[in-house]
Amino acid sequence: MNKRIDTLRAIAFDFDGVILESADIKTQAFMALYAAFPECLPAIREYHVSNAGISRYVKFEYIQTKILGLPYTDRDRALRSAEFERLTHEQILRCPEVKGAAALLRGLKNRVIRIVASGTPQDELRIIVAGRGMAGWFEEVWGTPLTKPEILRDVLARHQLSAGGVLMVGDAMNDYQSAQETGVRFLARETGSTFAGMTVDKVRDLGEMGEWLEETDDRP
Repeated sequence: MNKRIDTLRAIAFDFDGVILESADIKTQAFMALYAAFPECLPAIREYHVSNAGISRYVKFEYIQTKILGLPYTDRDRALRSAEFERLTHEQILRCPEVKGAAALLRGLKNRVIRIVASGTPQDELRIIVAGRGMAGWFEEVWGTPLTKPEILRDVLARHQLSAGGVLMVGDAMNDYQSAQETGVRFLARETGSTFAGMTVDKVRDLGEMGEWLEETDDRP
């Protein structure tokens, strides 16, 4: 049988927590954004962590209307987003890469189409990728307003790929659900208990993913 890498045409990576060790930066930013509501912070944190990988704008609206019980306007959306970017941008430019990221992404050049599929706003995401010197690591960089299922469907259609030839790599349930919804394969970057008890392939970092890709593809 072939190696796993030989059965793939494209790999879509989530960004925060998969390429960069930035997931906690964003969690702390949500805590700072709503520090004026200390009694609601546990619920806000639980909602954010449980919904890792989805657009921050969806989270802002849910937190403000469902948890805080406040109106939510376009002005609120713009102010929350600007403050969130202020709290996170410089930290994300400086935070560590996930172990093995540079070697893996460079090693995949000319072997598969390398794609970012993130919940971060696209313009902001591209600035971060460029600022980190990662522009050459990816053929495509996609963020919101597209959802991850929309990104994956677009990749499948534009490149005329079968779902079995595409792999989604993520650290959140949203990544897994996006893969399930579109039929593509899934690999979990496991950092906690998100995928505990689930029958999905898991790696601790991208160095380990490189080894996983070179193993024999044992699918029926």
